Amino acid sequence: MFLALMIGNSRLHWGRFEGKTLYRTWNSDYLSLDELSSVISSPPPPLLLASVVPSQTEIWQTYPNVRIITLNQIPLGGMYPAFGIDRALALLGAGSNWGFPMLVIDAGTALTFTGANANHNLVGGAILPGLGLQITTLAQKTGQLPLIDTVNLGSVSLPSRFALNTEEAIQSGVIYTLIAGIKDFIETWCQSFPDSHIAITGGDAKLILNYLQSHYPEIARKLNIEPNLIFWGMREIVDS
Repeated sequence: MFLALMIGNSRLHWGRFEGKTLYRTWNSDYLSLDELSSVISSPPPPLLLASVVPSQTEIWQTYPNVRIITLNQIPLGGMYPAFGIDRALALLGAGSNWGFPMLVIDAGTALTFTGANANHNLVGGAILPGLGLQITTLAQKTGQLPLIDTVNLGSVSLPSRFALNTEEAIQSGVIYTLIAGIKDFIETWCQSFPDSHIAITGGDAKLILNYLQSHYPEIARKLNIEPNLIFWGMREIVDS
């Protein structure tokens, strides 16, 4: 048995493996060094760690049985030094499961597009603020725009495109431009890689897929939704 930990931009993402089988996943808040010391069991189980938050990585380096994944351990070509380990692992996990070429859309705190060709070489990608971050930033960086509860965005139905109140106007602006952008990236990718697989993951993946199914069903049919792509990538590292 071993634990897998992906330290994301806002939370800790956990997986529990028995051999190659992922038995359970869960999320938790960040821990301080003192909190970490209090939760370590005896003996501590092996921990496979990847992180995009250097300050949290430092804390977890004190864990007594940890293996930290770095980019040079990931069997993908063409990666640049600052390439996100989360993007690399998700791409590896998706490609190992469905095959390459592969485009991964990660709908988390940031919305990212990451693609690799049939030779497992990174083609490139894009990064923009995710759904929740766009809505939160509008409230934080303006004088009068309200903070919308993202829980209320869980409906499959899309808001009115030309809204008659401020809350729906924010929903319309963010959601319609977001899904239109996703559609454009997918169509452009498929022009270059018509036989590519496409996967979507991340905390907002289901919500965004629902919006796409409602407005762009032909695009939604191209997507494989899977929340555990990063853990699948970690499994490939263990097996290598």
